[in-house]
Amino acid sequence: MILKRTGVALVLALAAGAVAAQQLYRWTDEKGQLHVADTPPPPGAKDVHRWRVTASSAAEGGSEPYALRQARKESPVTLYTAPDCEPCNDARKLLNARGIPFKEVSVTEKEVSDLVKLSGSASVPVIVAGSATQKGFEESVYQRLLDDAGYPKMGMLVPRSQEAPKPGAQEAAKPAPAEEAPRGPYAPGAPPQRSQKR
Repeated sequence: MILKRTGVALVLALAAGAVAAQQLYRWTDEKGQLHVADTPPPPGAKDVHRWRVTASSAAEGGSEPYALRQARKESPVTLYTAPDCEPCNDARKLLNARGIPFKEVSVTEKEVSDLVKLSGSASVPVIVAGSATQKGFEESVYQRLLDDAGYPKMGMLVPRSQEAPKPGAQEAAKPAPAEEAPRGPYAPGAPPQRSQKR
């Protein structure tokens, strides 16, 4: 009876170890696209890297998969939108459905010049993933941009529910401008005035 219990415990421990450790591969294909997956790369893959991810390393990095952490580090996603913009809503829905963490900037008059410098126009939506920028919304283009940035494919991450920024939320988040210090001969901290003899 004791041998059976020990055998069952050993089998359970081995099964738990197999679940806790996962092999990940990163490689570049013949077209120059970067891939991260838990399956071995094809024979012609270049620059192959292999990692063994264990439960403890997953706990250290939180609950995010390794591929997502790497993509966020190398190619953070920012979505530029405007209120009442249907293509912007579609872009946000796609990012949420794919489970991609992103920063959203609701473009106001102040950000228009920055957006023009970034994308060449003031139209929204604009998505930035690392050094790649895409104007407008077309689902297949967004999916390819995220694939190229190394983000896990659709269905691999838990969907998110990030909502559009509330109007005025960005203004509230910005610090109030500092008041200008008083100037002049009698302002606090001004050097003492010398009396002039006549």
